[in-house]
Amino acid sequence: MGILSGMRVVEGSAFVAVPLAGMTLAQMGADVIRFDRLEGGLDAGRWPVTKDGRSLFWAGLNKGKRSIAIDMRHPRGREIISEIITAPGEDAGLFITNLRVRGWMDHETLSARRPDLCTVTLSGDRHGRPAVDYTVNPALGFPDATGPAGSADPVAHVLPAWDCIAGNLVVTALLAAERKRLRHGRGSAVEIALKDVAAAMLGHLGIIGEVEVNGTVREKSGNALYGAYGQDFVCADGERVMVIGLTDRQWRGLVEVTGTSEAMAALEGRVGESLSDEGARWRHRAAITEVLRPWFAARRVNAFGRALDAAGVTWSMFRDFGRAVAEDPDLSPANPMFSRVEQPGIGTYRVPGAPMVFSGDPREAAVRAPLLGEHTEAILGDVARLTDGEIASLFDAGIVRRAMPPERRMAS
Repeated sequence: MGILSGMRVVEGSAFVAVPLAGMTLAQMGADVIRFDRLEGGLDAGRWPVTKDGRSLFWAGLNKGKRSIAIDMRHPRGREIISEIITAPGEDAGLFITNLRVRGWMDHETLSARRPDLCTVTLSGDRHGRPAVDYTVNPALGFPDATGPAGSADPVAHVLPAWDCIAGNLVVTALLAAERKRLRHGRGSAVEIALKDVAAAMLGHLGIIGEVEVNGTVREKSGNALYGAYGQDFVCADGERVMVIGLTDRQWRGLVEVTGTSEAMAALEGRVGESLSDEGARWRHRAAITEVLRPWFAARRVNAFGRALDAAGVTWSMFRDFGRAVAEDPDLSPANPMFSRVEQPGIGTYRVPGAPMVFSGDPREAAVRAPLLGEHTEAILGDVARLTDGEIASLFDAGIVRRAMPPERRMAS
């Protein structure tokens, strides 16, 4: 049933963060209802897509939800969405969105229908302007600290980190607002800005202090681990590995396995610092790497991998997405988080469930994403509480639609 079984959340969203939040809640057992335009939302066809043009992105971020397709430009369509959001029930009245629409889909208007409504709204920045990871990151400086040492070019990251973090903050905020409602009977309007999520982390990680207190701006350091020791090495078989010496145990294990104790002691004598200090390892990372590089270059990964594991060294091979899916057992059904799921119009492939495991509650299997409008009729009946005749008239008028069989479309 899931730890959040009985909770109903309504989602009006696009892109990554809020769909991720809704999916996370659904994977914990909440009934998450996503509403979209008749033709699909802004990300209905977002890449990656199949050869037929079906969105793997949309299928990935909407697992386990229910879907209603409705004309949001029609007054009756807007009225129905409002009724669904504010429907009665102590476990209902929970709304997450990044589609701020004044006059009908904002908290002020909706809470007039249900005063204890809990709404979490994600915006781009605190001024209400749009923003995405690829604009927030350059504004705050991360691309200029990313990339090969000595390079002047900024590097935008492929992972939408702030979207991922913001999505989980939406979950946290909604559950906090619901707890407040359970204790005090009051609803909440929670505002989160994507840029604020990133700006807060800039401060949490000490980077703002680094600038203001130390008067320094962090430079690019390639694949080195900032503030300690971590570096990539090319091995005799052409494989590249990342090796971490962050903690004292990791560092001692790395030195032991590579047999470089004497060389590291000599390096300590030259620099006048003990490499047991992680800051010293950062300052002298280039010299440490020169000691270690020949050892890795002379060996194949299968000759030293087990020894690194036994010594408690944290390390990994570099793989592209294809190799990771093919080789890493943590991305396979050997990991109970994954199962093979059939997604209509796409096929059967491995899909993750929730990464959280709660004691006393069985792990929930992954559930496919809905087709657009797959649950329209059921939602109109059991949530909006419309009669069969009212539902039929909405379909006849083209205000709502049912799921259509998946069509073959050309990727664009």
